[in-house]
Amino acid sequence: MTNQPMSDEHGQETITAHCAIAGGGPAGVMLGFLLARAGVNVAVLEKHADFFRDFRGDTIHPSTLEVMHELGLLDAFLELPYEKMEQVGVEIGDRTIQVADFSHLPTAAKFVAMMPQWDFLDFLAGQGKRYPNFHLRMGADVDELMTDNGKVVGVKAATRDGDLEVHADLVVGTDGRHSTVRSLARLEVEDIGAPMDVLWMRLSRKPEDGAETFGRVEPGRFFIMINRGDYWQCAYVIPKGGFNQLRRNGLESFRQTIMALNPSLGARVRELETWDDVKLLSVRVDRLKKWHRPGLLCIGDAAHAMSPIGGVGVNLAVQDAVAAANILALPLLEKNVSDADLARVQKRRTLPVRLTQGLQVFLQDRVITGILSATKIPDVPFALKILNDFPLLRRIPGRIVGLGFRPEHVALPKVPRA
Repeated sequence: MTNQPMSDEHGQETITAHCAIAGGGPAGVMLGFLLARAGVNVAVLEKHADFFRDFRGDTIHPSTLEVMHELGLLDAFLELPYEKMEQVGVEIGDRTIQVADFSHLPTAAKFVAMMPQWDFLDFLAGQGKRYPNFHLRMGADVDELMTDNGKVVGVKAATRDGDLEVHADLVVGTDGRHSTVRSLARLEVEDIGAPMDVLWMRLSRKPEDGAETFGRVEPGRFFIMINRGDYWQCAYVIPKGGFNQLRRNGLESFRQTIMALNPSLGARVRELETWDDVKLLSVRVDRLKKWHRPGLLCIGDAAHAMSPIGGVGVNLAVQDAVAAANILALPLLEKNVSDADLARVQKRRTLPVRLTQGLQVFLQDRVITGILSATKIPDVPFALKILNDFPLLRRIPGRIVGLGFRPEHVALPKVPRA
């Protein structure tokens, strides 16, 4: 990137980079950091002024923690506040079923770290800023692709100081499930569908509550409480499009429903003072048929929106970033990124995405839909009974959720910092 950005008489700023990354989520910041670490000039553009977003994916899985270990950053990373989850269980009626165990994974960290995503992103951005070729621009909202003879050659973004142009050999869209980049690039989306939405909320946590993540299944209801230290991050699963009916029933009715699912919450349900305290996540599962076009690539949720089942979205995005950095760093340094290079990224990541989404859709259709339509306490599925009765078998879902189907490893040399 040019050390001195240029501005014209209209106040438009123009900069140049090897790679322009649109979106400052886990995929974008991790990719930017890895490329900068390998010597690539990178501009990461994030439309918001900071990383603070409530109820983003906050589960940092062992696969991501292993990447941090390979980068030599795990010890420093785990100095940040987090909660450790080594096993996953769920209550069905009056039974507690243990379903996954991460404690035997072949990784440096054998647990899921429950950490606010803004802390994760702040840490990654801080590591990236140690390199002079890593440039993070907050408050830069990408709204146009620049093209030359059909090839994407950069982006335009709106900032509070005026328009910004970034000329780049490659543009990477990492701007989430509602990606502007993939829409501007007219990449075709395959909508796989989801039968549910999720309501997120926070309730205060008391020391006597215990520390374990709580999941409860009742007829027509599925409720999860995730330990966030001084509060619980709560998820209430509803049928797709069912939020309006809940609102018509009234907030007090919703509070009573939550308290019935966990009576120990008591008066804390009053902390939901208005419907503004309840955030709707409209669940979608989709993927691009083709992740790229000349000069442009999409990864993470911009390429494949994941269901919240398993909390794997952040970690799939990080794995995409590692694979993309491994494949594209050298072509970017040589200013010779080809369509074949971009296709290699998609080919590398398609199998784990398809397998993960396939498993999520199976669970949505066979388990979640059954729970939401049940009129009596559902029987414990046979597969869950087996997992509960034979602890060794819990390592299988622990490996699938914790590591995924194709964990990526950092394969880039690190250039010395200036």
